Amino acid sequence: MLKVLKSGFFMTVQDTGRMGYRHMGVPISGAMDMESAKKANQLLENPPEAAVLEITMTGPTLEFGAPTYICISGAYLSPTLNNEPVENYKVIQVSEGDILSYGRLEKGFRTYLAIKGGFKTNKVLESRSQYFPVTPGKCLKDGALVEYGETRLFEPAISELKVEEKFAHTVLEVHKGPEYSILTDPQLAALFGKSFTISEKNNRMAYQLSELVEGHQHSMLTSGTMPGTVQFTPAGRLIILMKDGQTTGGYPRVLQLTEESIGILAQKKFGDNISFKLI
Repeated sequence: MLKVLKSGFFMTVQDTGRMGYRHMGVPISGAMDMESAKKANQLLENPPEAAVLEITMTGPTLEFGAPTYICISGAYLSPTLNNEPVENYKVIQVSEGDILSYGRLEKGFRTYLAIKGGFKTNKVLESRSQYFPVTPGKCLKDGALVEYGETRLFEPAISELKVEEKFAHTVLEVHKGPEYSILTDPQLAALFGKSFTISEKNNRMAYQLSELVEGHQHSMLTSGTMPGTVQFTPAGRLIILMKDGQTTGGYPRVLQLTEESIGILAQKKFGDNISFKLI
């Protein structure tokens, strides 16, 4: 068992998501920065869908109840094992009683902890991803116990990865959304001609942008949405739905982020800047 001594700001169990239930109003969920989560699992030779811990902004303090192997990826939050610094994207052996903790946020916003064999929380609708009210609780709290998988000796084929860091990337590649055609020339010029600031209203459900675009009067029936859908409100606000985002909405869907761009955005925080590039 992994014991959460201190939970940090917001920590959840996530996998590749809860597929096939959007018609029931259930979001996909899953890791916000899927590429980072999968790379950590890859180093541990876990299947891509193995559950990881997604840790946001400030890290937890965790105690391991049995020997195993771990890998940290995504944002860099100055992790230490028994007060000794450890690296991201590297297989790390831990022993019973070892303490993993985190310090100052240096790069990015969300970090991932993968463990050999994956975290073994109960599956709900075929996924371990935490999403309240489908699963109990919004996140892991102090004192939580999380079961994990294999503890036997492991010799990884690759013990570490050198990855391209995308924390400095600010350009989000997008496709045209279903209502893209309603955009006027001035609105298009604003969308693709300037940068936008991440507002304080950002979480796993959606990211709002601070700057407004010229509004519109387009009305439409509630229609399907998905992670990465950019909604355009009548007042001119842009809302980018994320992994826990609603499954339907009544605002025009003017753009759609690529999966890579969702991961880049997931590593942004309040005050960071982004821009859109149509592909």
